[in-house]
Amino acid sequence: MSSPTRWAGRLLPLVLLVVWLAVGGGLGPYAGKLGEVATNDQAAFLPRSAESTRVIEAQRAFRQDETLPALVVWTAPGGGPIDAGQRSAATRALATLTGVPGVVGTPSPALPSEDGEALRGVVQLRPDLGEELTPTLGAIDRAASTVPGTTVWLAGPAATQADLSDAFAGIDGLLLAVALVTVLLILLLVYRSVLLPLVIILGAVFSLGLACAVVYVLADHDVLRVDGQVQGILSILVIGAATDYALLLAVRYREELARHEGDRVPAMRAALRQSVGPITASAATVALGLLALLFSDLTNNRALGPVGAIGIVCAVLSALTFLPAVLVLLGRAAYWPAKPRSAESEGGGHGVWRRVAALVDRAPRKVWAATLAGLLACAAFAPALDSRGVPLDEIFVNDAPSVAAQQTLGRHFPGGAGNPAVVIAEAGALAEVTSAAEDVEGVDSATAVTASGRPGAGAPLVVNGRVRVDVTLADAADSDAAKDTVARLRTTVHAVPGAEALVGGYTAQRYDTQRTAERDRMLIVPVVLAIILVILVGLLRSLLLPLLLVATVALNFVATLGVSALVFEHVFGFTGTDSSVPLYGFVFLVALGVDYNIFLMSRVREESLRHGVREGVLRGLTATGGVITSAGVVLAATFAALGVIPLAFLVQIAFIVAFGVLLDTLVVRSLLVPALVRDLGRTAWWPGALSRRPEPDSPAA
Repeated sequence: MSSPTRWAGRLLPLVLLVVWLAVGGGLGPYAGKLGEVATNDQAAFLPRSAESTRVIEAQRAFRQDETLPALVVWTAPGGGPIDAGQRSAATRALATLTGVPGVVGTPSPALPSEDGEALRGVVQLRPDLGEELTPTLGAIDRAASTVPGTTVWLAGPAATQADLSDAFAGIDGLLLAVALVTVLLILLLVYRSVLLPLVIILGAVFSLGLACAVVYVLADHDVLRVDGQVQGILSILVIGAATDYALLLAVRYREELARHEGDRVPAMRAALRQSVGPITASAATVALGLLALLFSDLTNNRALGPVGAIGIVCAVLSALTFLPAVLVLLGRAAYWPAKPRSAESEGGGHGVWRRVAALVDRAPRKVWAATLAGLLACAAFAPALDSRGVPLDEIFVNDAPSVAAQQTLGRHFPGGAGNPAVVIAEAGALAEVTSAAEDVEGVDSATAVTASGRPGAGAPLVVNGRVRVDVTLADAADSDAAKDTVARLRTTVHAVPGAEALVGGYTAQRYDTQRTAERDRMLIVPVVLAIILVILVGLLRSLLLPLLLVATVALNFVATLGVSALVFEHVFGFTGTDSSVPLYGFVFLVALGVDYNIFLMSRVREESLRHGVREGVLRGLTATGGVITSAGVVLAATFAALGVIPLAFLVQIAFIVAFGVLLDTLVVRSLLVPALVRDLGRTAWWPGALSRRPEPDSPAA
């Protein structure tokens, strides 16, 4: 290599390193600022076309501001009766809240329960309080605590939202710290190198800072919406993906350093030439799979799509620019105290993977038949996974105050008290709609909203010829029974002539979200599979093998759902899963699962072109077994870090992705896929050139 060329080869990495240090220093803080533009108001993520969403729009005509109800419940210690004096004191306490910052209108009076053992009041709050919500609830609690001889409970959507905000408070710091420390420890143990893990972690942090900065700007300009769930998933996704891509390149560079006798620039050129294709194809499957969420009618799903895709682009950008620059500058020192060795110098790979390859070569049909049977057995339990939603008392993994308050409310009042279904109808049909609603099974009462803003206090409020009827359900607002009641209520009021009735409210929103999630799965799953298939066909230049790979990762997903159904019910004690969990799990597992098959089969194809198909399978498996397994363990551990956030949704996602990635890495990619390809031989590459390539006579190494 000429001196100017060698000088240029060292200058470019130095420039790239300076650029990334500037990116990390300037944009790194955005990883902790994303919460400033995130919203945990679940009403902001309803289906766009759902009936409950249209009701929210219609409700605005009946009150200038949309509100967030806080329910105040008083009980006597030991379950005794509430007397008239305590009821009067409670009503006076609620009245003092009028005009308190964040409180909308006049709070309701304190109403007794039928058993006489509790009181209930409703305080309407502004829905955009953000960080001021907790202090406002504190003011309500202090006022309510002036009632002598009672215990105060705060329930309802406002209390739940405050607990959600508390749960997400650890996303910026705790989640990121757990994920990074976990990845660092795994890398140190697996690669026994001092500098390499630190370099990989630094690249992942830089890519996360860049991704968060881009998302922050877009969210701040209302181009997309971000909530705590999306924020947490972005952090985990970028850290995991950036680490995976970096590992693939770093291990390949280590091999090329040995082949080029330590000459850094040619070694990196060779490593990039062999790694860019698999890494970009892998990133494309994940990014495009996430972008398929744009087809969803749920706003939080549509938000996760571009946010996740931005994260993946930043991860691959770091892996293909920052990491090569640092590795070229460090050379062999990056792997100290280990010495770079090529796959050939290691005898074709690590001893464990040589033995796995030998097993696959010796009895491929038995291997794929046994693994297939095991996966099918796990998949048989998948229908037991209930994705109709998580009950309120299971949303939080820990003991959230709002859950205990809601349980107290449910013991003394109708399950839907303070959180009614909302019916908007034509004023001329008010009597018929109210009567029809009261006759629906599961409805406790139905009352028109009056000009005073409270049911039953004066003449019905008529706005633009429409009225509002609040329907109290007999069952808890988040229960399956309540959702069934909403479905019956809609059928009944829709049939009232001339009413043009719409049914919304909290329970209807959950019902619509569940139905929309089911529709999204039917639409998005085939879209994601089609995207992945097209990418695999282009990368591997065959048709049969991509079909097999897509089928295996889909089977891995269903098997994971089967195991999850058993673990969630019998280990974690969940009675259901969030309606979005199966879709999120599918997108992550299938897209990320294909990653490892891309890494494996691109190397198998490379080796098959040199040594024949049979030898290519064995060499590819032994050469990539270690790096892919460590990448899978890192990704699984990274997603498992989501479990530190005490929310059922994130715990469920954490388990599904972590377990599914390990199952894919250790079983599907290590045994099932190599055994199938080994058994099919050249046919697996049909109709590509490899399917017509004659096998050499020499036995596999």
